[in-house]
Amino acid sequence: MTTLPVILLLSGSLRVGSTNEAVLRTARAVAPSVALETVLYDGLAGLPHFNPDDDAEPLPEAVAALRAAIEGAAGVLVCTPEYAGTLPGAFKNLLDWTVGGTEICDKPVAWVNAAAPGRGQGAEATLRTVLGYTGADIVEPACVRITVGRQAVGADGAVADPEVRRQVTEVLRLLAARAAGPA
Repeated sequence: MTTLPVILLLSGSLRVGSTNEAVLRTARAVAPSVALETVLYDGLAGLPHFNPDDDAEPLPEAVAALRAAIEGAAGVLVCTPEYAGTLPGAFKNLLDWTVGGTEICDKPVAWVNAAAPGRGQGAEATLRTVLGYTGADIVEPACVRITVGRQAVGADGAVADPEVRRQVTEVLRLLAARAAGPA
């Protein structure tokens, strides 16, 4: 039995009906066409506030679960909104918990910016900076803008638009190729 590589999907939004999470739900829907499995991380709201004093064994349970999810993934795909010109606080908190571990170091990571044109660059810049500190392997060609409006999100929480699905499929293909290593 062959085990498919797993891509961990990280949403930077806590909002119900978030277009960022819709992009990740779309990734989950198209992943079989790229021979991938995906796991949509749902623990963002439960992470404790980052405190360096708590970044030691035993880790808080929610942090240990986050790090285990990252460790078990072949790659990570992020989709996050921008708040006040940077990452949302809850998502920055998640990233802060990755700095003290080694799980994301050298792990292929990409992001999709789903914001309207002219928005989201601050979040991207901050994400790039923090991922640099963690040693993540940023897959540049897979870091793209795919604008998704709320009206594009279906009842299933995903985007049905064929062009959006094609673009998300390509992001996953690039991420999977990097995770697989040299051909």
